[in-house]
Amino acid sequence: MNYDAEFLRYLYRRMVSIRLFEEKVGELFLAGELPGFVHLYIGEEAIAVGVCASLTDRDYITSTHRGHGHCLAKGAQILPMMAEIYGKKAGYCKGKGGSMHIADFTVGMLGANGVVGGGYNLAVGAALAAKMRQTGQVAVCFFGDGASNRGTFHEGINMAAAWKLPVIFVNENNQWASTTPCHTTTAIENIADRAAGYGIPGVIVDGNDAFAVYETARQAVERARQGGGPTLIEAKTYRIKGHFVGDPEMYRTKAEVQKHFDENDPLKNFAKKVTAAKWLKQADLDAIQAAVAAEVAQAVEEARRAPYPEDGELFDDLYAEGGLK
Repeated sequence: MNYDAEFLRYLYRRMVSIRLFEEKVGELFLAGELPGFVHLYIGEEAIAVGVCASLTDRDYITSTHRGHGHCLAKGAQILPMMAEIYGKKAGYCKGKGGSMHIADFTVGMLGANGVVGGGYNLAVGAALAAKMRQTGQVAVCFFGDGASNRGTFHEGINMAAAWKLPVIFVNENNQWASTTPCHTTTAIENIADRAAGYGIPGVIVDGNDAFAVYETARQAVERARQGGGPTLIEAKTYRIKGHFVGDPEMYRTKAEVQKHFDENDPLKNFAKKVTAAKWLKQADLDAIQAAVAAEVAQAVEEARRAPYPEDGELFDDLYAEGGLK
């Protein structure tokens, strides 16, 4: 495939934004600056960016508790993201959602979700609405290997298949459900094989290759827009960080993790490919890295200075004005 330089810079900037944002969030959390818990997306950037590059702002995504990467890939901005994680009023959810519940409806990001497997039926509902309104929109549901064993997976994918809804189910198989390895909870090697039971395509892709993910997602999105129904994509990857920041990770060795990261870092894979093909120069990549680093640093400073919500705002925004209509 041939890609223009602008698109390549777009892909790399989105991946670098996720990487540097997550590294800074991990640092800030360990320093005691952030409330709650944070779950990092480091090492999985190619999946979110590759999939979201095939979508428009009008399309929808649903996310997981590890949702920072999905937000940024879909077009959410770094400053309100950082402010939300700080619990500040300038955040996307006015500081009330925090790390696991960031949403930006303006770019179709329907929210990170603290409930494991909570995004399936939200994505199916969004796809059903799009089909009924005949808008041509599609919905994407991101979920992990652990969440693939929840009942909502089967409920959501069955309904989407039966009604040929424009939804793509993207399994980020990072091999670990919290502290449990995938092979001990799943009887089949490939989660994508489950698609056969619902009569829809099941596709396996290298989740560390942004180009492979993009091409796979692009085909699934085109199929969904044309009325062909859902696709189940399994992106094989590996969770580089612990389940949460501060996880002691007694269930695996540091050597195992480092080996995976050394061999499969999606940012290094991307840089190697585009420079070898002379699509971009290393100087282009370095400039993007520097620009994003400055943006993240500025976001941290502004988020630190931003005010917290007032106590009297605790119950604001819980319900729509005027109730249901």
